[in-house]
Amino acid sequence: MATTDGVSNGMTEPCEVCGIDTLHEVSVQLVTEGGEGENARYSREPYRVRECQRCGNRESKRMNNA
Repeated sequence: MATTDGVSNGMTEPCEVCGIDTLHEVSVQLVTEGGEGENARYSREPYRVRECQRCGNRESKRMNNA
């Protein structure tokens, strides 16, 4: 489970590479899916992106599975 860190504006979360809870930078990005074409710009989906501040491991997970 993610927790806030009192030292900085980050989140501590478990890192699979480091094997411990580390400080992560967490953001939400809109990713265009569905290839190209006239309607491609309407196929954006939110992804939760997190990056370990210790080892640099970066993971993204689609938030909307509709």
